[in-house]
Amino acid sequence: MITYESIKENNTVNTYIKKADQSLAALGFTEHSFAHVCLVAETCGYILSTLGYSEHEVDLGKIAAYLHDIGNVVNRSEHSQSGAVMAFRILDNLDMPPEDIAEIVTAIGNHDEGTGTPVSPIAAALILADKSDVRRTRVRNQDPTSFDIHDRVNYSVTKSQLKINEEKTLIKLKLNVDPHYGSVMDYFEIFMERMLLCRKAAEFLGLQFKLIINEQQLI
Repeated sequence: MITYESIKENNTVNTYIKKADQSLAALGFTEHSFAHVCLVAETCGYILSTLGYSEHEVDLGKIAAYLHDIGNVVNRSEHSQSGAVMAFRILDNLDMPPEDIAEIVTAIGNHDEGTGTPVSPIAAALILADKSDVRRTRVRNQDPTSFDIHDRVNYSVTKSQLKINEEKTLIKLKLNVDPHYGSVMDYFEIFMERMLLCRKAAEFLGLQFKLIINEQQLI
């Protein structure tokens, strides 16, 4: 059986993740390597398990999350679609059942805000997990004087937490933002489309999405 743990140990998969991140580093993007995909996988699993999905669905969600950015090895543009095709080939070669492959490639192909739509629980959970990964340690540039807006926004976030309430009616993204490096307006300038997609994803899962920055509710 193909599991999240076996995918994490797959040399082919890990090569694509490394090379994809190297391409994004050359383009000046924030970190998209193992720290990102592992965190997204754990968050995706947390969302699905908290909402009562089966262990198998949780594992499929974590696999989708681990693979979701491999398309960046082809090109940043439309990386969700190229990544879905790459994931199909990898998983098909590993003899994963078609039903499981379909769930994973659907989620990967729909995770990006440019073209994505929460069309399944796994796709919705992946969207929320991916878009909530905003943190200082994703910034590669160590010179604050040369930060672009993406560097400023990520560096300004000193704490990020995505939580579902006990009643399972709300999912909250709580951020602590240091205004010395980035403002709330900076955040919305580059992340508004992502937050709107998160709201759609939450609604697909039967949840209300709330964005709270420095204890102020903004969405």
